[in-house]
Amino acid sequence: MSQREGLMSDVRRQFIKGSAAMAAGAALPGGAWAQGSDAPEKKEVKIGFIPLTDCASVVMASVLKFDEKYGIKIIPTKEASWAGVRDKLVNGELDMAHVLWGLIYGVHMGVGGPKKDMAILMNLNHNGQAITLSKKLADKGAVDVASLAKTMAADKRDYTFAQTFPTGTHAMWLYYWLASAGVNPMKDTKVITVPPPQMVANMRVGNMDGFCVGEPWNHRAIIDGIGITAATTQDIWKDHPEKALGTTADFVKKYPNTARAVIMAVLEAGRWIDASLSNKNKMAETIAEKSYVNTSVDAINQRILGRYQNGLGKTWDDPNHMKFFNDGVVNYPYLSDGMWFLTQHKRWGLLKSHPDYLAIAKQVNQTALYKQAAAQLKVSVPKSDLRSSKMMDGVVWDGSNPAKYADGFKINALATA
Repeated sequence: MSQREGLMSDVRRQFIKGSAAMAAGAALPGGAWAQGSDAPEKKEVKIGFIPLTDCASVVMASVLKFDEKYGIKIIPTKEASWAGVRDKLVNGELDMAHVLWGLIYGVHMGVGGPKKDMAILMNLNHNGQAITLSKKLADKGAVDVASLAKTMAADKRDYTFAQTFPTGTHAMWLYYWLASAGVNPMKDTKVITVPPPQMVANMRVGNMDGFCVGEPWNHRAIIDGIGITAATTQDIWKDHPEKALGTTADFVKKYPNTARAVIMAVLEAGRWIDASLSNKNKMAETIAEKSYVNTSVDAINQRILGRYQNGLGKTWDDPNHMKFFNDGVVNYPYLSDGMWFLTQHKRWGLLKSHPDYLAIAKQVNQTALYKQAAAQLKVSVPKSDLRSSKMMDGVVWDGSNPAKYADGFKINALATA
């Protein structure tokens, strides 16, 4: 038996032993959706993923065979870039994907690529991304956004920052962070797009001064001695939406039972990951493999436990680390979460006029389907489709007046100062 097979056998044994009572209480096997007219219409589901820690619930749903309980087979498909994920979703090569919220909304709006009606089935994780600055910048004293802004003001050269996709989450975290210190990312910096697994290599050869990306690539930059963590994304927005389980509207219409089955399998996997320290460590060992994230386990397993270091000697325990379930708090596809990305797309000139924010979020976010899946697993859902969050600058976002919110930022694509 190989090391991988041994690990998987151990993981499955532990799952069966540790959660049999929970599974029985939740009426999981042979539930209402697994038989008769509710059976999945499509049995094999190709789900694309990018090599990032937050692909874990999709990968583990397959590895631990949660998918089989709901009459489906998830086939995780490793992809090279978010642009590739976008194209394969649009042309049907992928059924679904572990994907950026802002990418799905961008495609739905026809921003930065083909326009196609899209769907978000669930949120996959909260938190767990970061902004890395080069070690060279840190040596100059730029270790956070305030000192970075001061360094940039004194040093008149061009600064280059990387994000992972123009409409994606990392672009929006980076822009929000820079703007909080008076830096206009559209005018004061050069912004480039780099696939997540290529961030560290590009920083090593001096292609950028900083980047925003998901783990494990921020911690990898510290291990390799080329970057420092200047901010975590949970510091920008505590419990922010990050990756979604995304697909096309056509897929949901054609295969609603399949979509619901995938939600249930991934929900179970997220619950399993968050259930124990042992499960998190086993997840890290699994996704570190070459077929998934392809990095060392130590690049993954610290930050998923909330154990952070900044690369300059500072260490801390962060209670708001990456979570995949958190008693169901993580996974609901809030309409206000989707609307927020639209407000930022408008802020930064990706959208030229205000859309009907709420109507679009209702088109994209499959809240009814999610509620059906959650009910089968006895996972609680919120009373409202909108939630209130306070950002790093003290501004509260609650979805109540998105146009006013989008227009309220002094630093935006149109700002002249």
